[in-house]
Amino acid sequence: MTDKLTPQQQAQLEILATLPPRFEIVNRIIGEIETLHADDTQIRRLCRLLESGTAAMNSIGQTALAETMGTMGTIARRSGDVRMKVRGLRDGLLSLKINYEGALRAVHLLSRVEPPAPPSASAPAGDPPGDPKSAPPSR
Repeated sequence: MTDKLTPQQQAQLEILATLPPRFEIVNRIIGEIETLHADDTQIRRLCRLLESGTAAMNSIGQTALAETMGTMGTIARRSGDVRMKVRGLRDGLLSLKINYEGALRAVHLLSRVEPPAPPSASAPAGDPPGDPKSAPPSR
């Protein structure tokens, strides 16, 4: 059985397909931050990448992904202990991957749900209009 995707689901899949390459870039930049090879331009690049991802996820209604990316952007922007920053970013990346898989699963499951069949003309639609059950009570 071929799953028919609505235009909204197709748009969601197109945007979600851009995430795995972003995950690789984020992972590489986190590794550079950890080894102290990242400078301010790379951290700004990470922030821009996460902010554009947040906007894209909000546009398709994936709020869990958008919130996680927003939190990661906040962690990346803040100064402080490098170990704490790396730990927060790695945890966020793991959360992103889990939410990404869930979002893909949700889009594919929604495509398999069949819409309810419209009521047929031969089926009784309830009480006939002249039936005393449908009349308001008299006083």
